[in-house]
Amino acid sequence: MTLSTGIPAYASPVDHVAYGQYGPGRLHLSPGWNRPLYPFQDRITADGSSGHRAEPGRYHLYLAWVCPYAHRAAIVHRLKGLEEVVSLSYVDDERDGRGWAFRERRGPDPVNGFTLLEQAYTATEEGYGGHVSVPVLWDKELGRIVSNHFPDITIDLATQFERWADPAADLYPEALRPEINKLNAWIYHDINTGVSRVARAEGAEREDERLRVLAALEWVDERLAGRRYLTGDTLTEADVRLWVTLARYDALHNRDHEISEWDLSGFEHLWGYARDLHSLPAFRETTEGLPATWDLPHGRGA
Repeated sequence: MTLSTGIPAYASPVDHVAYGQYGPGRLHLSPGWNRPLYPFQDRITADGSSGHRAEPGRYHLYLAWVCPYAHRAAIVHRLKGLEEVVSLSYVDDERDGRGWAFRERRGPDPVNGFTLLEQAYTATEEGYGGHVSVPVLWDKELGRIVSNHFPDITIDLATQFERWADPAADLYPEALRPEINKLNAWIYHDINTGVSRVARAEGAEREDERLRVLAALEWVDERLAGRRYLTGDTLTEADVRLWVTLARYDALHNRDHEISEWDLSGFEHLWGYARDLHSLPAFRETTEGLPATWDLPHGRGA
């Protein structure tokens, strides 16, 4: 959407002097806020029983290139071949106290013409005072957020649009769901959020968290010695959830917080696995900033 002049609507530049840093009262929640951090948790269903029927053209994803949880949604969206089914756009990489915004670098909001993502939240709930996060799944028909609960968003994209999706991509097969669910919970705690706890902790607590992440990466490395993907020969949701941390490990988590004495290439099987995933367009084309070493031959299964 553009202004009546035909000029795209953008937020003003990031201004930490005027608006402060994002966080107080939002990321850490306002006083008296007693709801989940991600409070919009409706679901999309193929049959519409949830009130949000899976339909082509009805939904839009608001994402951020720099957010690993939004990155997961972008990968699943691409793997399932939903480019013409669910539209998507990206907020700017930087934010001030106003939260995520639309600026020229990543383009305008093509659906509502919002300049701040907060407007999607207040359009859904007047006076909303909680965390403004990505990914956001927006219902164009109802003019409201379906979900900002990132674990549900990727599951729904992976399972509820099968009528229009790539049939070759079954990221959450029925028979593997118990194993995938167990892996997802463990990856989220020990790896996805584990690297963040290392960054926040100090002293002995930091060392405990660092060793937890390192042990988790070593366990995954050993698991991948005899299989292509985490559950075997099938690429699943669990691989997507692990990838978004691996893709940021060298340039962010390990560089800034010294989790291990070696970079990802020091994990023999994990390194080959990561490059194998990177060779797939859904991973490679939704990821920015990886060095050329990721394009080297990985020697894993075809």
